[in-house]
Amino acid sequence: MKLYVYLLEGRDLAAKASYAKLHVGKSNSETRVLRDAKNPVWNEEFAFRVHDIDDELVVSVYRHEDEPSGLFSSSGSLMGRLRIPIKSIAAEENHNLPPTWFSLERPKAKASKTVDKDCGKILLAISLHGRGQDISTDHIFYEDPSVKNIDSKEQEGSHVTSQVINSCAASSWKILDRNPVIKAIKGRLETLFHRSEDNSRNSDSSEQSTMLSDYEDCAEEPQTSYSFEEALEKMQSLSSGTEMPESLPGGILVDQTYMLSSKELNLFLFAPGSQFRRDLADLQGTTDIQMGPWIWKSEGTSCLTRVVAYRKAATKMVKAVKATEEQTYIKADGREFAVHVNVSTPEVPYGNTFKVQILYSMSPGPQLSAGVRQGLKESFMEFASLLAQNVRPVNSDSLLDKDHMLATLEAEHKSDWKLAIEYFWNFPVICAVFGISYVFLHFLLCRPRELQGLEFNGLDLPDNFGELISSGVLVILLQHVYNMASHFVQARFQRGSDRGIKAQGDGWVLTVALIGGMNLASSDPTGLPDPYVVFTCNCKTRTSSIKLQTLDPKWNEVLEFDATEEPPSVLDVEVFDFDGLFDQAASLGRAEINFLKHTSTELADIWVSLEGKLAQSAQSKLHLRIFLDNNNGVETIKEYLTKMEKEVGKKLNLRSPHRNSTFQKNFGLPPEEFLISDFSCSLRRKMPLQGRFFLSARIVGFYANVFGHKTKFFFLWEDIDEIQVLPASLASMGSPQLVMVLRRGRGLDARHGAKYQDENGRLHYYFMSFVSFHAASRTIMALWKSRTLTPDQKAQIIEEQQGDDGESKLLEDAGSYLLVEDARMSKVYSAELPVKMKSLMKMFDGGDLENKVMVKSGCLSYVTTDWEPVKPHVSERRLYYKFNRRFSIYGGEVTCTQQRLPTSNGEGWIVNEVMVLHDIPFSDHFRVHFKYQFENSDVTHSSCKFDVYAGVKWLKSSKFQQRITRNIIDKFTRRLKDTFELVEREILLAEEGSIR
Repeated sequence: MKLYVYLLEGRDLAAKASYAKLHVGKSNSETRVLRDAKNPVWNEEFAFRVHDIDDELVVSVYRHEDEPSGLFSSSGSLMGRLRIPIKSIAAEENHNLPPTWFSLERPKAKASKTVDKDCGKILLAISLHGRGQDISTDHIFYEDPSVKNIDSKEQEGSHVTSQVINSCAASSWKILDRNPVIKAIKGRLETLFHRSEDNSRNSDSSEQSTMLSDYEDCAEEPQTSYSFEEALEKMQSLSSGTEMPESLPGGILVDQTYMLSSKELNLFLFAPGSQFRRDLADLQGTTDIQMGPWIWKSEGTSCLTRVVAYRKAATKMVKAVKATEEQTYIKADGREFAVHVNVSTPEVPYGNTFKVQILYSMSPGPQLSAGVRQGLKESFMEFASLLAQNVRPVNSDSLLDKDHMLATLEAEHKSDWKLAIEYFWNFPVICAVFGISYVFLHFLLCRPRELQGLEFNGLDLPDNFGELISSGVLVILLQHVYNMASHFVQARFQRGSDRGIKAQGDGWVLTVALIGGMNLASSDPTGLPDPYVVFTCNCKTRTSSIKLQTLDPKWNEVLEFDATEEPPSVLDVEVFDFDGLFDQAASLGRAEINFLKHTSTELADIWVSLEGKLAQSAQSKLHLRIFLDNNNGVETIKEYLTKMEKEVGKKLNLRSPHRNSTFQKNFGLPPEEFLISDFSCSLRRKMPLQGRFFLSARIVGFYANVFGHKTKFFFLWEDIDEIQVLPASLASMGSPQLVMVLRRGRGLDARHGAKYQDENGRLHYYFMSFVSFHAASRTIMALWKSRTLTPDQKAQIIEEQQGDDGESKLLEDAGSYLLVEDARMSKVYSAELPVKMKSLMKMFDGGDLENKVMVKSGCLSYVTTDWEPVKPHVSERRLYYKFNRRFSIYGGEVTCTQQRLPTSNGEGWIVNEVMVLHDIPFSDHFRVHFKYQFENSDVTHSSCKFDVYAGVKWLKSSKFQQRITRNIIDKFTRRLKDTFELVEREILLAEEGSIR
């Protein structure tokens, strides 16, 4: 249950600045402070949730003090208190207590000092509402300032207020008659109703001045007793024949259909005491709500109006401000309702220079709209969300019967005969037919004549210029008809259409209904185009039929694409002008439809603006209806994840619905988008930004929320031109970096996340600080290849990765290396050292020994990553360093990837390494491969032996191939000998130092 308390005013209070506190159970609330008024007028409404019927309503009136007397003291002292049991309200008829004067009780501490002094009175109206019950909305309340207050000191009970309502004159007296005390003064009140005395009240509250003035204007008019329903019925008689107002120029914000009649929806939204309005205020953080009564205005055009004042919650740009709404019924005929709202916000910048207009239109049928604009968009999204929680909305997808719509389009498709009649029904063809018929008729009627001039049998020449001209005109007409017929036959029969071809397979099926076009351009300034449309999705195309000689074609064709296991991202649309079977068609405009930026409802009926010089100058558009369906349900997603597991090399689980919905909400994605994986990482710009990296079937996204400041963006897999892996460096804080380079002109919506844009217009995105860089990079590379490579390219990669003997080698994979077969490796160094294998393997653990040896051997800026498991018993790491000038005159940077695994007998280790050399001649033509094999010595347990194999894999051929290979092998053989001699020396020195 809810208890609604209307605190109207106070009388004869002991202080000029006062406010009231209300308390029910554990709920508290208070009024605003009114100054310079011993008879304050609050006119405030409060709602309390009642959990126990034995609770009391406690109203305490305080004297306001600007400066508290102590650190922990309140800003006011108690003047009087009032207690009303909720049981007494429940005992009233309809659980409704009309406006009643209550005397305040003096606090016990002050009662003995000032016994005779009056504490004052307050005027309250109270309503108790049960579940689904709203008793307080039965009447329209307004104040009558012509009635004076009653001061009946002889009555110790409650005093009825003089601010009664004419609409209560009939029905409200039934409530008053129940109370004998109130019944005793009923007659006196009736007498006061007919008096014409002024009773002005001043209030310091600026937010109520507009509302009170409206009430006073209404009070001067002739008053009639109407309930809200009765007023709507009277409005219905006046609205008959009135047209619904047009939408406001700002556009439509909320457009939804609900399982409720328009009349019931109107009562739900605008009835006095509407619970929906209170819940909406709680959701939006609106406070100090003052809902005025609905008042019937008879001046000029009769209408029903009310004023609502409130304080709007603060936003990021504007502080909390006061607002006043003037709501007026424009139309209410029982079926259609239109409420016009003027919102004034004088406290916002330039608030006195404008008013916001809102139109609520409720009508039977598929549309429910509220015309607002961008500044109110967020508020009205909350409005629609809360309304959907109380009233069941009709799913807009159910209104779009795809099968019925497609069948209708097929039925509307014209036959070739109808198209031929429309095409050939023009003046030149009619003239040609008439001329031919006339000539044939002439042949039948004329007689043979004598040969004249140069004529002979079989040759009849024109006898004058008139005949010559007539013959020429007829020939030109016949040639025109022949060209038209030839063009028609080529367009209809020699260039087939994909209309009617059904989709094959299970998965994501894309259906495109091509309705028509508008304002298409023409490549020939002297004629009309013959347009046809080519749709491209996932490298597959569908072509429409050709429409002849028209700027506004009507196709009504349905085109389907075969099912795919991955949901499509974009649909490319291009319109061409057919110019013959062997001539190149001219483009009339193109467009790209991104499925992730449109909802299914928008795609179901969309006008697409074409791009291009001709199309933009003519403002060409295409009317499409697009449906993306998954005919295999969740099995399609599971099969896709299973396929990707083989490429990624790890288990991919279907995420929970909550995780998916959060992902979709963060990036504003359609419901068919599903999350595959996500990683914690940093976005590198001027300063690293910690966030989360999201991967789905169609997008790559980044989301960060640092102290409420959100950074988010996403782009399509198809937008990525290349992916690079940069080794760890000091600038990246020892973490490898993943660089995504987008194609030119792509990802412009996400350019705020790019580190820079190169000279080719490509955006570069840097990501680093992955928890597991190998797992993240491998997943990203697999998903990227799955979306961008053609089936032939994928098959070729699979063949290259399949070795003949099952052995493994390291192969470059766009900066990431995978294990594949080794080739042409030769032993370049072998030795047996008097050190334990465990000590020698410290050369590969990134510790002090490795760094000391590599620095002494000529490596600069030596950085390594930690070993990360990639397979059972297989670990991988990356190295980055530079050679000094003594080793190479070019210097140059080095990027290495090492994999460590135990030998087959488990008593030794194998380290495979692929080295990439940068900034040297032909560095992009080859990769250097090493294989280190360590085993315990057969002679003694305190020594070990090892073999080193080296080889050069050529990615591109070169005439210097043998020369460069020989030079590299010689250089690195000497380097390996020097390096392991340094290792032996350092280990022995360390052991001697530990013994000492």
